[in-house]
Amino acid sequence: MATLHYLPPVKPSAIALGTIFNHTASLAILAPVFGDTYHRAQAANSKEEFLKSKEAAGAAAAWGSSLVGSAIQSYGVGALINATGTLSYKGAAYLGSLIFMASSAPSFISQIFTEKRPLDTVAVGALARVFETVGLSLFLTWWGTRTNPFD
Repeated sequence: MATLHYLPPVKPSAIALGTIFNHTASLAILAPVFGDTYHRAQAANSKEEFLKSKEAAGAAAAWGSSLVGSAIQSYGVGALINATGTLSYKGAAYLGSLIFMASSAPSFISQIFTEKRPLDTVAVGALARVFETVGLSLFLTWWGTRTNPFD
């Protein structure tokens, strides 16, 4: 039977609080989607009619996938903090910056130069991703990610 002993342990409270932190940053991006859905719910004749609509299903799917993604990202950042032995905020900022550069920077460069998207739109997305990477690593370093700090 295969075991997962090679995955670094991360304090469960760090994963939970990191999920809330990261999910809040993600919702800042998804707020227009939920705002439109909320207005459609108010305009619907009944709650049952709205709950059967495609908008409600789409909003629930976006919210659920964002929550699961936030939890996975929180574990991943916490595991990297533990695996690298990062203890300082400076180290956490460097680690978060590396995560940002590896995961998000290529898409922002593509959006600016290839897709020619407006810079303000790209800047909002970049700011949200900086919160989700650098901010999350700083927050988790502040909270603590090690299950046994004396190891």
